[in-house]
Amino acid sequence: QVQLVESGGGLVAAGGSLRLSCAASGSFLTILTMGWYRQAPGKQRELVAAITGGGRTDYEETVKGRFTISRDNAKNMVYLQMNSLKPEDTAVYYCNADALRSLFDSPLPYWGQGTQVTVSS
Repeated sequence: QVQLVESGGGLVAAGGSLRLSCAASGSFLTILTMGWYRQAPGKQRELVAAITGGGRTDYEETVKGRFTISRDNAKNMVYLQMNSLKPEDTAVYYCNADALRSLFDSPLPYWGQGTQVTVSS
């Protein structure tokens, strides 16, 4: 099993910043793509940002230029630096990782428990 634990959420005023962290632990051979998703009340979960093991990144259009995803492969951690936060960024943010448990398995997706980010206007 792979466990993902997020931290860093909270309440911030519009224009402020937060940094989310996610630590992966458990039994796995390697972690491939890691990412952050978010889900606002009444809406579907959406991809915010993703990063491959080689460092290639992808961002949802509305966060480009404001959010930065990064990872530390040695520590099995992924981060999301969120700047210039807007009330519409309010959501529960989930860490996601595609982990390979052995060379004979296919990668499987794993999820953290989520961390609340609330941006006040």
